[in-house]
Amino acid sequence: MRDVKSIVAVTRSINHCAGRLTIAAPFVRVSLMNLFRRVALTAMVLFAAGDASAATTCTLVIDAATNATLIRVGDRCDERLTPASTFKIPLGLIGFDSGILIDADRPAWPYKQEYQTWNDAWKQTTTPQTWLRDSVVWYSQALTRTLGAARFQEYIDKLAYANRDLSGEPGRNDGLTTAWLSSSLRISATEQVEFVRRIIRRQLPVSRAAIDRTMALMPVAVTGGWRVSGKTGTGFVRRANGTNDPDRQVGWFVGWATRERRTVVFARLLEDERPERVNAGLRARDALLGDWAALMTPP
Repeated sequence: MRDVKSIVAVTRSINHCAGRLTIAAPFVRVSLMNLFRRVALTAMVLFAAGDASAATTCTLVIDAATNATLIRVGDRCDERLTPASTFKIPLGLIGFDSGILIDADRPAWPYKQEYQTWNDAWKQTTTPQTWLRDSVVWYSQALTRTLGAARFQEYIDKLAYANRDLSGEPGRNDGLTTAWLSSSLRISATEQVEFVRRIIRRQLPVSRAAIDRTMALMPVAVTGGWRVSGKTGTGFVRRANGTNDPDRQVGWFVGWATRERRTVVFARLLEDERPERVNAGLRARDALLGDWAALMTPP
């Protein structure tokens, strides 16, 4: 991202200078170091998240082993928004645990004209692996239809996922196939990382095989020596009257990263303030990956 390296360099310089302060009380020196680093880190994350078009954002990173918060920047981390395609993470667990999904290649479901997808790349036979890789919406909907409304709600309750609301839009009876698509199901960045941490810790009431298979199929990137696994999601900002604003996207990148024996869990959220051509979830992913090495460099 623009000037991130410069901001990181300033951060390190501030840390170095703060460490050399000759203040009699050690706790004062430590407090100043922490303050300087937090100010510089906040500036870096907010700047890297984008320009004024994505002014409201959250970057949250926690330690998977200890649950310690490593980075928390932004004032919207506890606000619930649509999970959009990050919902494929719990949906993968549900699919494998229920037996509807079998492995990376099965079931291979053919595209049907009735799905009426807007994305030509999705108009082909899709497997669990390509479903997660290409974020194919109709495959998610075919999975939930196969599951059925009652079992779907049972799983969401059992997983204690988000606000658990699968009702969909009022009066439309469409929750089975659209609750997670800028509709009734809502989740915060704080809840996202808590849920993913429970996956990593094998603390969810689904089979170990379901967890292992879902994790193995999650898209992966490598940066700064870290293996980063995660799912993007793009939806729309909800207006005060309950309708969606098509000119303002919500973008997620949620997952975990591993380096040697250490694993951290992350969520990057951005909310656009004006129309943008590029998918917000992809922008959230690319921004976080671009920031990752700097974010995870100790002071």
